[in-house]
Amino acid sequence: MAPEHHLAVPSGEPPRGRPDHDVDVCVVGAGPVGATLACRLAAGGVSVAVVDRAALPPMEHPDFDGRAYAIAAGSRRLLEAAGVWQRLPRRSCPIEGIRVSDGRPGQAASPLFLHFEQPAPGEPFGWMTEARHLRMALNDALHASPLIRLHAPDQAHVARDADGVRIVTGSGQDVRARLVVAAEGRESPLRAEAGIAVTRFPYRQTGIVTAIAHERPHNNLALEHFLPGGPFAQLPMQGGEAGADFPAANLSAANLSAANLSAIVWTEREPLATRLAALDEAGFTRELQRRLGWHLGPVRPVGRRWTYRLGALHAHRYVAERLALVGDAAHGIHPIAGQGLNLGFRDVAALAALVVEAVALGEDPGAPDLLARYQAARRPANLAMLAATDVLDRLFSSDNPALRLARGLGIGAVHRMPRLKRAFVTQAMG
Repeated sequence: MAPEHHLAVPSGEPPRGRPDHDVDVCVVGAGPVGATLACRLAAGGVSVAVVDRAALPPMEHPDFDGRAYAIAAGSRRLLEAAGVWQRLPRRSCPIEGIRVSDGRPGQAASPLFLHFEQPAPGEPFGWMTEARHLRMALNDALHASPLIRLHAPDQAHVARDADGVRIVTGSGQDVRARLVVAAEGRESPLRAEAGIAVTRFPYRQTGIVTAIAHERPHNNLALEHFLPGGPFAQLPMQGGEAGADFPAANLSAANLSAANLSAIVWTEREPLATRLAALDEAGFTRELQRRLGWHLGPVRPVGRRWTYRLGALHAHRYVAERLALVGDAAHGIHPIAGQGLNLGFRDVAALAALVVEAVALGEDPGAPDLLARYQAARRPANLAMLAATDVLDRLFSSDNPALRLARGLGIGAVHRMPRLKRAFVTQAMG
């Protein structure tokens, strides 16, 4: 879905001078992962400085733009503990069922499918939350905490040594911290400055992100439809309130209503994706409908179209002297399972638990043993998810007849294995 905010942070030795204030942790990058970490740390009694190149209010995107996040159940618990979920300005849509199918554009889906139902009534797999609504809640929480010092828009010059971290901002603020966290995105300058290598996996695919209004209700069900060009996902969104933000003219097709709204994450090979994204509305709608099918009736795109070149990466280390990487600075995966942001939130939960405990006990939150425990908790799990999504994309983004037969049989077999289905559900919910 929507990517984390990328922040450019110049490196180099900062000028000498007396620090204006001291904090336990400095988080560089105020995207969803970095901002959530700051809020969770502050909720646990940890003092935090946050530096981001962008001014935060403009990041709220006041108009509906089609972007949304799939928030897993475990991520919701983190956002609640951070005091963020309670501040969302509008309801999120629960995902109460997921259907996985295989097919080709313009053809009916294979009769072999995999359907996941929520484990129990009132226990959704996750929630679809508009990107702008999460940004509003994060900004509100960042400004509400007396333990958070915001430097945005600003830049950070960072120097680390065994005794601590010194951050001098572009506006001249001088901050001492015991740990700095890189949350600036996939091209993290702090990661590069620390000499941490990364392995990259190009997919030669582009993701098209938008939203649609449709005739029939989605009943809180999500669809993951595997096509030769890549996965095509339809994710249920909360309609009505959001629908008021886009022109009524966009809903002129028969019986379309703002009450029926879904997010679309559509993966295609790069040349075709570029042509599709440039189509006029009629052509784009026609191609979208060919891939989605007619189970929701006729559809009409609403909001903007966003395109993202897809690739994966994984940092060889998540830590260095008084430095920890979280979110996209540490890892990036294929969106085939919708787990990218949720992996970042799991980083936050693990690191925050260690830091909050250390500060409460009067210990050093940037100590080498603490950082080693964070890396041991998160790097293997993230690497396993990267490998799984990579294999899934290579297996399902193919029109090879033998592979199509094998994956169809595999989908049908897993559908009849309750224990295996429950294991997938547990992993997805976090």
